[in-house]
Amino acid sequence: MLVHLSVHNYAIVEHLDLELDAGMSVISGETGAGKSIMLDALGLTLGDRADSGVVRPGADKADILASFDLHDIPEARAWLAERDLDNDGPCILRRVITAEGRSRGYINGSPCPQGDLKALGELLIDIHSQHEHQSLLKPDTHRRLLDEYAGSQELARQVQLAAQRWKQTKSELERVSSIGDEQRARHQLLSYQLEELDNLALGENELDNLEQEHKNLTNAESLLSACRLVIEQCSENDAGNVLSALTSSLNRLGAFQGQPGALSEATNLLASAQIQVEEAVGELNRFLDHFDADPERLRQMEERLDAIYTLARKHRIQPTELGAMQQQLFEELESLNADDQAAERLNDELAAFERHYQEKAAELSTLRNNAASQLATAVEQEMQTLGMPGGRFNIKLSANSNSEPHPNGLEQLEFLVSANPGQPLKALAKVASGGELSRISLAIQVITAQTSRVPTLVFDEVDVGIGGPTAEVVGQLLRRLGERGQVLTVTHLPQVAAQGHQHLFVHKVRESDATRTAVSKLSPAQRVEEIARMLGGVDLTEESLAHARQMVGSAQA
Repeated sequence: MLVHLSVHNYAIVEHLDLELDAGMSVISGETGAGKSIMLDALGLTLGDRADSGVVRPGADKADILASFDLHDIPEARAWLAERDLDNDGPCILRRVITAEGRSRGYINGSPCPQGDLKALGELLIDIHSQHEHQSLLKPDTHRRLLDEYAGSQELARQVQLAAQRWKQTKSELERVSSIGDEQRARHQLLSYQLEELDNLALGENELDNLEQEHKNLTNAESLLSACRLVIEQCSENDAGNVLSALTSSLNRLGAFQGQPGALSEATNLLASAQIQVEEAVGELNRFLDHFDADPERLRQMEERLDAIYTLARKHRIQPTELGAMQQQLFEELESLNADDQAAERLNDELAAFERHYQEKAAELSTLRNNAASQLATAVEQEMQTLGMPGGRFNIKLSANSNSEPHPNGLEQLEFLVSANPGQPLKALAKVASGGELSRISLAIQVITAQTSRVPTLVFDEVDVGIGGPTAEVVGQLLRRLGERGQVLTVTHLPQVAAQGHQHLFVHKVRESDATRTAVSKLSPAQRVEEIARMLGGVDLTEESLAHARQMVGSAQA
């Protein structure tokens, strides 16, 4: 609840520090004393718009601070915790407006945008007046109040989450499917290219072997002649060959016994050369024995090489890179196949989420429809006691035009009202009279107060246009609300003021060079005098004082 309000240099308020209690606090005072200024200043801490005109003349800035006890407001504590703005003490909202028109907002000392003040403020306090800060004019509030009355808040949360999951899944599916045509074309191309490479079936080191063998076959005659010539020079030439020369040299040197070291080494080298030449001749002979110069083999080989080179040119790569490209294309095709599988999975998930949403939303609709008539009847009955005989109230539930899952459920909610007999039902936001709007809001709040999440209610002259017994009923209703939480009400009716748990008196203090507004918390005796003044004017009489004592005593009985 609101525990403290501090206002500095706002309008005609120079300095105001006000401690507030639970229950019903009455605010009264002289006409023009600034009763509504307090509420306007409070509205600024809750995110209302401001301009430089609100700064007290001669001051450089207006500074308003509101402190709230969040012990019984878990939604507000969670809101602060999510943004790392929570602390152990009261929640402090502050608004500073400079004479130049700049505005700054703070939550627990941390700078924040105006929107954050407004979002948090809607969890803390509800102002019912002719100002724009009226949550009961918002369809979102209509839905929240009905769900609280029906006890369907958790089900409404599940419906919202189901709609969010459906929307997220649909977005992902659209992302995957958005490249459908391009993806299919790419898939077809990759499949064709991989089929060509698979059909080619290029083996490991096959290209190197083919190129070497092809080179050998194309140079077959020259190669064979060269090999035969070498064999002849090494071993078969009768006129002289390498092996016979080496054998003769070894024989001449071997005839000498006790050879010096250098000569022995030379002999060993010649013997080694003889062995190597013999092995070389053997290799050349084996090559000649197995060499196949078949023209058909050459033709097949050239066709194979041509197929490899042609496919490499087609992909604009070197023939040696064909294997790496084949692996790359395979991996890309696998990725596209995975996207296809993801699309199938997302389609299944989307259908499952929609089934879940429809199930929960249908349950929610049943609870809302059952509760709507009960709530409408209860509010309509309360309206009769608030000076609107013949007034009607209805809750309109209309199906959402969009067939897709909606976070708010299958229907839209709107409060409809007719304040006077014979008038058609209209949207609550279109009720012309501010006083009627305040009293209708009061009737709704009285019925939903036990389930309302907003602990502090402010009513700015809800008694406009009423009097007599109806005024006393209004006061009793406000007191009932105050017993469940905190109610601040600006009033000019003694019947309402007498019902308060505490009484605040707003008055002007005139000084030599300026006039300022002050607020006093009245003692029991001062309160009786103020109610007597409200009953009979400036001059207090014993009759008006006695009447005031009786009214206060009856309210407290």
